[in-house]
Amino acid sequence: MGTVYLIGRIAPTTGFVSAFLFDNLSLHANVYAFIRKPWGLLTYMFTHLEFLHILFNMLNLYWFGNIFRSFLGNQRVLPLYLLGGIMGGIAYLLVYNLAFGGVNAPMIGASASVMALLIACATKLPNYEIGLLFIGSIRLKWLALVVIILDLISLTQGNVGGIVAHMGGALTGFLYIKFLNNGNDICQPLIWLFNRRMRVETPKRSFKPKKSPLKLVKPSQEENKQLRLDQLLDKINDNGIDSLSPEERAWLKKMSQE
Repeated sequence: MGTVYLIGRIAPTTGFVSAFLFDNLSLHANVYAFIRKPWGLLTYMFTHLEFLHILFNMLNLYWFGNIFRSFLGNQRVLPLYLLGGIMGGIAYLLVYNLAFGGVNAPMIGASASVMALLIACATKLPNYEIGLLFIGSIRLKWLALVVIILDLISLTQGNVGGIVAHMGGALTGFLYIKFLNNGNDICQPLIWLFNRRMRVETPKRSFKPKKSPLKLVKPSQEENKQLRLDQLLDKINDNGIDSLSPEERAWLKKMSQE
């Protein structure tokens, strides 16, 4: 996202490069323009032209992406980001073509994707508290409610399409957690695709361990504890803390008290 922003800003004074990037990377609301450039449904969520726009989105992505990752794992962050952006873009297309006669209003920005992560965190952890500058501690459910209310209030300022995209991302984050709580991970196809690509790009190396003339030494109890701790921390990092079994949670709690 930052790369596209920088390229747009260091363009010549004619603005040709910036205009070219904006036209080809944004999501076009008009259905005929969208058919000519359908990739905009993906590239728009990785494109910014205003400094405050990218700063606000990247800060929120950092904060809520880390909370989401801590509880649900690394592998779900990018899939939900993409899904939130796609659903926000589809909502944008529908509103402009059904309510505004298909006027061509290009859109860029990661707000719908970030909103999906924010609302997913608030739905999963409604009473989780975060500290805000000048405000203090606030629970995620109240922060999410305030953000949505502010978005709805700003409808009067004319950014209807942008707000609709935000709401599309927010609804995606909410439904994602509801489905996940019922045992259905709607991001699983994307998770599978990314994991498959990683396996293809990093093929396994086959090697035969050399026989050592030395006698094998049995690991100590402390080494076994450290090994299991590392395995559980890797599991949390990949799949989130919810992936731990009750026995594994109890073991980690016992270790933290020693």
